[in-house]
Amino acid sequence: MPTWFITGCSTGLGRALATAVLDRGWNAVVTARSVDKVQDIAEAHHDNALALALDVTDSAQVTAAIERAEARFGSIDVLVNNAGHGYRSAVEEADDAEVEALFATNFHGPVALIKAVLPSMRSRRAGAIVNVSSIAGQYSAPGSGYYSATKFALEGMSDALRKEVGPLGIKVLVVEPGAFRTDFAGRSLQQSPSAIADYAETAGLRRKENDTSHGREPGDPARAPQVVFDALASKTPPFRLLLGSDAVAVIRDELATRTKEVDTWEAASKTTDFPA
Repeated sequence: MPTWFITGCSTGLGRALATAVLDRGWNAVVTARSVDKVQDIAEAHHDNALALALDVTDSAQVTAAIERAEARFGSIDVLVNNAGHGYRSAVEEADDAEVEALFATNFHGPVALIKAVLPSMRSRRAGAIVNVSSIAGQYSAPGSGYYSATKFALEGMSDALRKEVGPLGIKVLVVEPGAFRTDFAGRSLQQSPSAIADYAETAGLRRKENDTSHGREPGDPARAPQVVFDALASKTPPFRLLLGSDAVAVIRDELATRTKEVDTWEAASKTTDFPA
């Protein structure tokens, strides 16, 4: 019976995934900054669930949570780095402390957890690491520069990681959701405290007071876990797993734009080589 360790289980995709794992009879360590918000999940699955308080930016809590998980279930087979939050701001508007906090949660937290579980996974030559990114990990919209930067960083690290641990029998999967009907664009979305008028028609349109997308997103969190399960079980698993028709459309357009740009500038790019 596999054991999953999932961060950010209080709402949204994390909660849906934790519930689906437990409903399958698998073990799950369900975590959130406030354990009260995930206690109901554990109470509904006494035999195979462990609820823990975990702030992924707290290195002592990370160490303690991994130790408690291994003491209860023996080992962690799948780590899911799902905890994170959004941030809206034009690049110029952002508060430095808020950006540091964003990176601490969305990038440095997952790295700390990965480093904590890898020794055991390496010794067993088995395991999987699932890093929940976003379509913002390949594409950045006005107002999402810093959020995208955290996800670009997560994906860049994950790309190297999969090449390092793949030969050791460890899988790495990056999940890139589009817009899902969760609290992400509501309670979990932060933004710069002040706005600059010159960005009103770009980044400003996506500030919380102007964004009407919350509650109308096309993605259903309950439908996501099965796709993740299928990807991990596949003989040819993807590295990047898109979730949602909007994610497929956005990334397909982004890749087409990049390819066109490479083709347009190919001849000029090649002029920088030493003569043959």
